[in-house]
Amino acid sequence: MDIRVLEYFLAVAREQTISGAAQALHMTQPPLSKQLKELEEELGKQLLIRGARRVTLTREGMLLRERAQQIVELMEKTRAEVSASGREIAGDVYLGGGESEGMRLIAQTIRQVQREHPQVRFHFFSGDAYDVTERLDRGLIDFGTLIEPVDLSKYDSIRLPRPDVWGLLMRRDSPLAQKEAVTPADLLGLPLLLSRQQTGENGLAGWLGYSVEKLQTAATGNLVYNLRLLAEEGAGYALTLDRLSPAGPDSPLCFRPLEPRLESWMHLAWKKYQVFSPAAELLLKTLRENLAENSQNSEFAATEKE
Repeated sequence: MDIRVLEYFLAVAREQTISGAAQALHMTQPPLSKQLKELEEELGKQLLIRGARRVTLTREGMLLRERAQQIVELMEKTRAEVSASGREIAGDVYLGGGESEGMRLIAQTIRQVQREHPQVRFHFFSGDAYDVTERLDRGLIDFGTLIEPVDLSKYDSIRLPRPDVWGLLMRRDSPLAQKEAVTPADLLGLPLLLSRQQTGENGLAGWLGYSVEKLQTAATGNLVYNLRLLAEEGAGYALTLDRLSPAGPDSPLCFRPLEPRLESWMHLAWKKYQVFSPAAELLLKTLRENLAENSQNSEFAATEKE
């Protein structure tokens, strides 16, 4: 299976017509149709349903589109890394992760790298632990930020400073908003807005003291923004991290921490035995230096306080 043919197939899937794809690819329609037919024969599956006005994908075609996109992305990433080797540090670094204040040090480190090496570019993919580890495993991103609880046994990783605190995001006119903290008993009977990771076996179970199945799940999501909108509309209570969603005096929402306190550390992870591009290696080196400096400053502050 030729990478060039996969690019042809993706163009047809994107344009939804063979003529439109041929125009985008700067080629004529007959050879493009021939290549697609040969691809279907090679795989032994029909990939395209050729209608009068547009082309649609079969179930097998949709699967190939997803895999082909990953293959093409990986090829482009590899080509850029090889081309950048031996020159002034430049190129692309791919990161994935959840959206959390724990990313602050990484953002500061990226700014530092950019000042010294302006030809380094950074690309972010937002998703939960399931999405990020899948992309890590497939080599589509260099680094992933993962929030506990998460299995890190397959990866090398470093822990970022300052844990995030779990709590409940709710409307200010909710009766529960009158409390300073939320207990496991408070969650029973509430319509909860949860992430996929929280509903897993390693999520809330240890803190709750009872089965997660006793909770009433109103909605789930992989990022907090949509869950926050549901909370604003009174559709439920979003279990999320502090500092992740604005809940200031002018917001209709407020945040109440869990009690007993539940914290999660964020880890920057990458595949074991990963061979980094110079740009990705520079980011990791700079981040390690910043972490060491932060640790020394924290120790100095603690000594001064004593």
